[in-house]
Amino acid sequence: MTDLQVLDILYQTFQMAVRLTMPFLLVSMVVGIVIAIFQAATQINEQTMTFVPKFLAILAILGFLGSSILAMLQDFFRQMAALIAGG
Repeated sequence: MTDLQVLDILYQTFQMAVRLTMPFLLVSMVVGIVIAIFQAATQINEQTMTFVPKFLAILAILGFLGSSILAMLQDFFRQMAALIAGG
């Protein structure tokens, strides 16, 4: 395996990591900003008020995108297994 192939695999791995985590990070950030604005407006500083909505939003995203995330991971694994098997 050449250095170029290893770098290509690393690039694909980082790309996959970004594609898998970006929906969760974006939704968590948006929910956090909305809750922070609500807390600033009402002056309620409760930690569970930020944690629970973020957790529920992440669970909802996982419910909607779970099958596509699994399919992406399976395709990536098959591709990496083919590279290993092919030598």
